[in-house]
Amino acid sequence: MSGSASDDEPVTVAGSTAAPPRTRAPVGLGALAGVVAGLVTVGVGSLVSLFTGAASDPLTAVGAAFVDATPPWLKEFATSTFGTADKTVLRIGEALVLALLAATAGILAARRWAWGATVVVLLGAVALAAALGRPGATWTAALPSLLGTIAGLVTLQSLVARLPRRAEDAGPQPAGSSGPDRRAFLQASAIGVAVGLVGLAAGRLLGAAGRAATAARAALHLPAPKVPAPPVPAGVDVGVEGVDPWATPPDDFYRIDTALVVPQVDPNTWKLRVHGLVEHEVELTWAELLASDLVEAWVTLACVSNPVGGDLVGNQRWLGLPVREVLARARPTAGADMVLSRSADGWTASTPLEALTDDRNALLAVGMDGEPLPLVHGFPVRMVVPGLYGYVSATKWVVDLEVTRFADATAYWTDRGWSQRGPVKTQSRIEVPSTGAHVDAGTVVVAGTSWAQHRGITRVQVQVDDGAWDDVTLADDGGIDSWRQWRYDWPATSGEHTVRVRAFDPDGPQTGAQADVVPDGATGYDEISVEVR
Repeated sequence: MSGSASDDEPVTVAGSTAAPPRTRAPVGLGALAGVVAGLVTVGVGSLVSLFTGAASDPLTAVGAAFVDATPPWLKEFATSTFGTADKTVLRIGEALVLALLAATAGILAARRWAWGATVVVLLGAVALAAALGRPGATWTAALPSLLGTIAGLVTLQSLVARLPRRAEDAGPQPAGSSGPDRRAFLQASAIGVAVGLVGLAAGRLLGAAGRAATAARAALHLPAPKVPAPPVPAGVDVGVEGVDPWATPPDDFYRIDTALVVPQVDPNTWKLRVHGLVEHEVELTWAELLASDLVEAWVTLACVSNPVGGDLVGNQRWLGLPVREVLARARPTAGADMVLSRSADGWTASTPLEALTDDRNALLAVGMDGEPLPLVHGFPVRMVVPGLYGYVSATKWVVDLEVTRFADATAYWTDRGWSQRGPVKTQSRIEVPSTGAHVDAGTVVVAGTSWAQHRGITRVQVQVDDGAWDDVTLADDGGIDSWRQWRYDWPATSGEHTVRVRAFDPDGPQTGAQADVVPDGATGYDEISVEVR
């Protein structure tokens, strides 16, 4: 008898027809096949995104779409729980979910190819739709997901064909009976892992190193400010160990934004368009911006997601062009009350027009701490507006200003339930000692920082347990747009105590009423519990 029968053909033995034994691949190896195919998918997609833009990378596109769809309560949970590590946690979670789905596809494909292939195609379609849905996306944004999906299907089919199998009703197999098949499968899997990892590494490393923004920033020498920042008083720092420095180092400055991949904007091609309810549209180039009369200012920025006593706040010296000068050239028309700023990645913020046209140092910033803006903080240009939370003012990688009305337009976070105007609320925090600390009886130094941007801190008080509020010693004032440090020499007695703090601005004390960060910033007194021995 010539030829051979497939698994699905009946086999004739001594004049009778019998169904072939049913075979099944080990579940673990099927899952491995799916994970390897998933790794090849994202690796090829990452590699192709080198040529189509980082935003089209499948993992980045899906992650960004998830961020955009995140409800406020989940966003707040992530920020309060993970702080500035929220993006890293999202990436890890995304990888785990993808691995689980890929493993499921492999198990299904080992049973019936069409089932597993359907899962892969659906995942690819989700990534493709997410990439095409990014702001400014063109048809080329589909290529990483499309080619990655094809590579994943080919890999999965190849690995499934090499899966060692055995009859379901067979007993234990002799040792080594499936060795050659298993070795072939594992060798093919190793090749797939290598392809996927090389693609991922190339997409990440070459993509970061080869972009014009990185090289342009390294070569940039900022012009001297036309109006330097006023000299900083020598005593702005209380000199208590454990209190954050008055000038926050750029590497320690908080970063909360929606960009999973830092936009790479070449300053040589950067332009700012000012349009909308204006008499004259204005287009500002990078060369024109650097040639303008730049201003230097110390400004404290705060995130609306900062809880009472939180660390999503920082103070730095910024260099930039006052936004009011650009708007003066555009000449907003009567009735305009808002400027909708737009980032290079499509993020938007709605800023009250008066905050950009009054005498405060609202800047189109190009420098931070005497150096060009770090890429993660908005290079080449970002907005810095004293007195407003970042979600309505601090647009990074800014490329567009539309003068409009609050009644006519909304922004990224206001669409998600946050308030329109976002003025910073007066707040204080205790940094020394930490809550739960054990200290010796006697004089205990309590110290921290307070802020009321564009109003200024006039007074700070500390209360122990339910006693009287005592005035503290304030550090020198660095300006109404900067935070202010303070210290209190507490005559501590033995026992467990609760210490709380409140700050005053020119309008009076901060409120002690407890409020969540949604929709316009947290309120309440920061307090710590300490045990005095």
